[in-house]
Amino acid sequence: MSALIAILVFFLVIFLIILIPILLSGIKVVKQYERGVIFRLGKCKGAKGPGVFYVIPFFDKIVRTNLQVNAVPIQPQNVITKDNVTVMVDAVAFMRVFDPEASVVQVRDWYSAAQLVSQTTLRSIVGRHELDQMLSDRDLINRELQETLDTQTETWGVKVERVEVRDVILPDTMQRAMARQAEAERERRAKIIAAEGEMQASQKLAEAAQVMEARPISLQLR
Repeated sequence: MSALIAILVFFLVIFLIILIPILLSGIKVVKQYERGVIFRLGKCKGAKGPGVFYVIPFFDKIVRTNLQVNAVPIQPQNVITKDNVTVMVDAVAFMRVFDPEASVVQVRDWYSAAQLVSQTTLRSIVGRHELDQMLSDRDLINRELQETLDTQTETWGVKVERVEVRDVILPDTMQRAMARQAEAERERRAKIIAAEGEMQASQKLAEAAQVMEARPISLQLR
């Protein structure tokens, strides 16, 4: 009898040694900036966190999702503007996940997908504007990019906070043409200023001549 009890105790100890780690493996901790999307036998059961929660071992799978703002770089793109000028444009988009469940279920890798859709959107938006407008009113381009991207990523549970065009690289020929144009504009302004100065001087001389003609004594005083 004592041998049977010893065997039972032995198997109970073995069972507990195996069972306790399995039960403890179901305890999950999710950070403040994370959420855990739970899949039970392949079916999404929603998102949990932050903090400590329990999932059923072997039945539940957890996919962690980061809710922090991500800087998504948009690779430099060769874009033809509305006035047929080819420029190299690159930008960066700031995005964050607002719906953890959608960001996991609706798209396989939202970060990579966002990069690809950002590239096509950048070419589309820049192509609607002329070069001068793109250089002088970059805030307008940024707003259009942000609104267009946000519409496309909303179904993924991703919010586009803002988009910034970082650099616009012009062809060498265009840079030289713009430099010549700027130099010509500076020369034009200089000539206008000089002409205005001559006109003001002549007006003052004419006024002085009239005074001297009306009052000859002033010439003697002079």
